[in-house]
Amino acid sequence: MTATRTARERARAELTQEIKDEARRQLAEVGAHGLSLRAVARELGMVSSALYRYFPSRDRLLTELVIDAYDAVGEAAEKADPGNGDPRVRWSEVWHATRAWAKAHPHEYALIYGSPIPGYEAPRDTVVPAARVAQALVKVLLEADPHQPAVTAPMSAELRTQAEELAVALGATTPPEIVTRLIGAWTQLFGAISFELFGQYVGSVDPTDAYFEHLTGQMADFVGL
Repeated sequence: MTATRTARERARAELTQEIKDEARRQLAEVGAHGLSLRAVARELGMVSSALYRYFPSRDRLLTELVIDAYDAVGEAAEKADPGNGDPRVRWSEVWHATRAWAKAHPHEYALIYGSPIPGYEAPRDTVVPAARVAQALVKVLLEADPHQPAVTAPMSAELRTQAEELAVALGATTPPEIVTRLIGAWTQLFGAISFELFGQYVGSVDPTDAYFEHLTGQMADFVGL
């Protein structure tokens, strides 16, 4: 019985992976808004009712793809950090690995950082995977003991409270001024990647390699590294 059950579980896992692989292929062709369980089933030679035993809805399949994408880019960022040495080098490695993953997987990047999918609302189980790149940057920052910027914009009481709560969640004594700058750098990272992948730098800093390298250093300065 145990061997039979294990074989069934293995077969289910393999077919689940095939379903997700086909769904990713369709993302490249029709985008997330055009993803259809019926179309996925048809390409795999399955009846749609059988596929529903694996993914009860298109939204559940989308959620699995979203989580996989967040985990993949997060893993790329985490693995790029050597874990010791010059913090600016560590910071740069995380930035460049995130960009490299996005350029190698543009359709999966668009799924998680592109336009919202009409009618789809990501559930809370996507929150932790979505934070992995940010946490990789936080790790570098916390281990580097960044200096507090001498000049910073005035911070409202509401924003200061939010930044202090975030620092507590990170288990750090990082000043609110550093926390808000980290949020800004995180935004710059994905903003720059999105502008590059979606063609917004054409006619200005295209190719983008030199600008991205410069921005990486600017943001290291900005957060106090």
